Amino acid sequence: MIIGKVTGSVVATRKNERLIGSKFLIISPFHAKNNAKTGDQIVAVDSIGAGIGDIVLVAQGSSARLACDNKDAPCDAAVVGIIDDGTGLENM
Repeated sequence: MIIGKVTGSVVATRKNERLIGSKFLIISPFHAKNNAKTGDQIVAVDSIGAGIGDIVLVAQGSSARLACDNKDAPCDAAVVGIIDDGTGLENM
């Protein structure tokens, strides 16, 4: 899993039928060693109702498909948790 901040959302009116009804979020991951943002962004399916500005846990790979409640969905990243106290995760 990775930790990151939700920085935006993606709207896709045409998508694979197994992703219909899914909400997509843009996540800016934090670097593991010094908690600085890596600069790379990923798109993750939101399975829990996160919003812009939330610090979240993201599962990747086959775990992400399970989090989407559809093991056949073409999903390789999913938001699986919202961090309540992100003290020390981000230098503001």
